[in-house]
Amino acid sequence: MGSAWRMTDCKTFLRINQMQKGKKITYWIATLWLALGMVSTGVVQLMQMEEEVQKFNELGYPIYLMTVLGIWKILGTIAILVPRYPVLKEWAYAGFFFAMSGAAISHLILHHSFAEIAPSLLLLTLTFVSWYLRPDNRKILPQHT
Repeated sequence: MGSAWRMTDCKTFLRINQMQKGKKITYWIATLWLALGMVSTGVVQLMQMEEEVQKFNELGYPIYLMTVLGIWKILGTIAILVPRYPVLKEWAYAGFFFAMSGAAISHLILHHSFAEIAPSLLLLTLTFVSWYLRPDNRKILPQHT
């Protein structure tokens, strides 16, 4: 009975280890895609490319907001990629959530096509997946006293 018990423990350990590995891989894939999306859209906004300026005008937002969002997206990306600083990461994820949900809602209100809403929804989904799957060393953990 003792060796059977140890064998079950070993299988359970290996299964848990594989699940943790899969979670870590999924986290990094989502986080890197999120980073790519945020940096690329941030640069486009900082450059104030004509198509992006037209979209901001159509949505009724001031053009200077492009500079603010572009800077925040790039700084937020740095925050979620560097080790430590869990409070800063929480703020970055929150900023990404508000920016992307706001963009999606703005497009919805103006009855834009799904093709125009999809990029915001994709980045919103990647934000949630990255936040949800982040490792413990990237979270704010409760302090035990």
